[in-house]
Amino acid sequence: MDTQLKRRISSIATQLEKVLEQTFQSAPLEGEVFRAPRLLEAMRYASLAGGKRLRPVLLVEVAGLFGRSDNGIYQAAAALECIHCYSLVHDDLPAMDDDELRRGRPTTHVAFDEATAILAGDALLTIAFDLITEDAVHEDAKVRLSLGRSLSRASGVGGMAGGQMLDLESEHRDRSEAEIRRLQAMKTGALIRYACQAGAILGDATEEEVARLTRFGEIVGLAFQLADDLLDLKGDAEVVGKATGKDAEAGKATLVSLLGEDATRNELEKLIAEAETLLAPFGERAAVLKQLADYIANRDS
Repeated sequence: MDTQLKRRISSIATQLEKVLEQTFQSAPLEGEVFRAPRLLEAMRYASLAGGKRLRPVLLVEVAGLFGRSDNGIYQAAAALECIHCYSLVHDDLPAMDDDELRRGRPTTHVAFDEATAILAGDALLTIAFDLITEDAVHEDAKVRLSLGRSLSRASGVGGMAGGQMLDLESEHRDRSEAEIRRLQAMKTGALIRYACQAGAILGDATEEEVARLTRFGEIVGLAFQLADDLLDLKGDAEVVGKATGKDAEAGKATLVSLLGEDATRNELEKLIAEAETLLAPFGERAAVLKQLADYIANRDS
């Protein structure tokens, strides 16, 4: 990864973690009775363990195209990251992907216990909607409501959770290319698409700009999944930070298994070319987003 890009991601991650730390404070908020210490500890473990922070970084960078970099943007980014972290906790559970390693350390249900991990995921999911409705996110309550609704749809039955269901149903079954693309657009792509769409909306972009950046998010989401599938096929578990080779072992439907490694890499190149075309009207302001797209397609972890 380019040193300058690495610094930028680190800077955003540091600010994001400050918001998350504040979110997981032990003192109950208005309307709450008590905050269970063990649950908070598990939530912190699941969400403050580093990671790529790709989704919040995309949201922050897209909003930055339109001059917004205030704390409200980081509140929205934290909401999105809470959803993502909840999904990882639940995906790792024995009933799902049954993983014992995440980001190079024991998964939440291994570090605590299965019941605590389930509740930590539940709590991360629900607290996201507390964050996205904060006044600081956007002065217009209608915009906050719209963002909350879009986040729900990207996360739920027609988005990430539904995509996970389709993924489970696809194990050891033949699936068409269209079916695989649909489940991946839901399971992985929906939150990445939302990150770019929400960043543009928060920056009060025009309808054309929102549409352009939403499409950019769709492309980046697919590129992320293709790169992830290649990493599972060829990656080093110590570098990736989780077990590899599990897709083939579980009989999961992926584009790599259907199209082959070479065709997948060719598609990645085409996706990044389209991403750069979409960002062209923003000029040098979009330099970091261009670097991010390239990093996503060519990452080794």
